[in-house]
Amino acid sequence: MVPPAGVSHNQGEVCKLKKALYGLKQAPRAWFEKFSAVIISLGFNSSDYDSALFVRTTSHGRIILSLYVDDMIITGDDVDGIDELKIQLAKIFEMKDLGPLRYFLGIEVAYSPRGYLLSQSKYIANILEQARLSDTRAVDSPLELNVKYVPSDGVPLSDPTLYRTLVGSLVYLTITRPDIAYAVHVVSQFVVSPTTVHWAAVLRILRYLRGTQFQSLLFPSSSSLELRAYSDADWAGDPTDRKSTTGFCIFLGDSLISWKSKKQDIVSRSSTEAEYRAMASTTTEIVWLRWLLSDMGVALSEPTPMYCDNKSAIQIAHNSIFHERTKHIEIDCHFTRHHLQHGTITLPFISSSLQIADLFTKTHSIKRFRFLIDKLSLLPITAS
Repeated sequence: MVPPAGVSHNQGEVCKLKKALYGLKQAPRAWFEKFSAVIISLGFNSSDYDSALFVRTTSHGRIILSLYVDDMIITGDDVDGIDELKIQLAKIFEMKDLGPLRYFLGIEVAYSPRGYLLSQSKYIANILEQARLSDTRAVDSPLELNVKYVPSDGVPLSDPTLYRTLVGSLVYLTITRPDIAYAVHVVSQFVVSPTTVHWAAVLRILRYLRGTQFQSLLFPSSSSLELRAYSDADWAGDPTDRKSTTGFCIFLGDSLISWKSKKQDIVSRSSTEAEYRAMASTTTEIVWLRWLLSDMGVALSEPTPMYCDNKSAIQIAHNSIFHERTKHIEIDCHFTRHHLQHGTITLPFISSSLQIADLFTKTHSIKRFRFLIDKLSLLPITAS
């Protein structure tokens, strides 16, 4: 390579690399800056809400490009523009066109008259092989009903490497498997010092995956473009620190596009407070999605309904007067109320029996678990 500025050298001398540039820490940043400059020169704009999303809108239509390191997805209604874009990029970068989207970063995409089907069956097979399960048993749910885990359960594992590897793989698997989000959230809390009991919990998740390996997430082709959200919390559910668990899921029409199961950072003094913190987290995600959809050409003129099953939390959001019960969560109150008053969200009440986000906050009976999964458009596809 040419000696960098400031390094004294004789004319014609170059540096011999001991390490490839591809492996240097600054390589990803340098690559992204290079690609961004090229794609922007071709008329694209970078999204303010996802730096790896580029959009170009012309009289011929819209082209959307999503980049992940050096893999990209190109879509849009400007077919001729997409073909021209691929030619232009191929002149600058060494590229390979893999055709219609079938497989991307471990995610399998299938097409049917009903819509798009997303799954990670091949990825699950690799996880099961890595775990080296000695039996072929399958279970109907990822966690036992009402089970609670604490750090002191069981005997510490002599080598926690496999536990950590599997949990890391399971976290990535939740991209298309919202049904295991809560279970993975639980076992991931013990990666520092896992025990035999925690290992048994991971094995149960794997046995559940064995029986549902080909389950797919459906994005219906006839779906509307209306955003709706469900927010819930399990108050003081963690037996160790009594922190609550936030759970939410957000749909674009009938397509599930965002979900989360996460322990709250602060101990809540009441179920209403826990629900309100969950509402604030869900509101944050709604605001971001509305901005992102706007960049992609989906203008949402109506407020996004955020369904909550706690009437007290809904009342706090509508009440402009703070008092003893709410002054310590004032920031969350201001944030949620701001977007309620400005028409970003509405807060319709929903009964707990119909609260879909309940799936992301606690364990359930088999009957209840299957009921909630059906609401998420998860289809039990058999191997072909």
